[in-house]
Amino acid sequence: FSWLGRPIIQYPQDIVAMQEIIWRTQPDLIIETGIAHGGSLIFSASMLELNAICGGPSNATVLGIDIEIRAHNRAAIEGHPLARRIQMVEGSSIDRSVVSEVVQRSKTYRKILVCLDSNHTHDHVYAELEAYAPLTTVGSYCVVFDTIVEMTPECCPADRPWGKGNNPMTAVAAFLERHAEFSVDNDIDNKLLISVAPRGYLKRVR
Repeated sequence: FSWLGRPIIQYPQDIVAMQEIIWRTQPDLIIETGIAHGGSLIFSASMLELNAICGGPSNATVLGIDIEIRAHNRAAIEGHPLARRIQMVEGSSIDRSVVSEVVQRSKTYRKILVCLDSNHTHDHVYAELEAYAPLTTVGSYCVVFDTIVEMTPECCPADRPWGKGNNPMTAVAAFLERHAEFSVDNDIDNKLLISVAPRGYLKRVR
């Protein structure tokens, strides 16, 4: 699938769920780990643009982080009509300097939504949660994608370093044991039925 001309590596029902969350929470900053072709950044930027047209935050921004932003993808994103709402940081999302930069940039924003979708190993996702989930404002969400890996056949991600017992869902479970300020929004799971992020829609409740 594509979104406004850029490939988007998301399941359509999750795209709809994100639209509802963005409209409901009205963030002025969306932090996303994992850029790939940029479709998700363009999607978020388009939702922020629609929010602004409807009276939401006028200068809302999406900040994307990726360990490698390939030149042709960067050029396509920076040349898109919605580029003015997009910022990008190149580097590992769990590198201390990258985390510090994102935290610094986030200080001027009031409502923050976080989306984690880069390396899917337990350790990496857990480190991302510890780094970026605290930036989520109360009432907003930290969405962890690809928790579905825990439910797929063991042979499925044969060429990847993640799999059963070592994936975003296991990281979420470990994170929630230590962070009662977040809870799984089961209403989203129950409505979607099919999703790449079961138990991954984490709402900050306090």
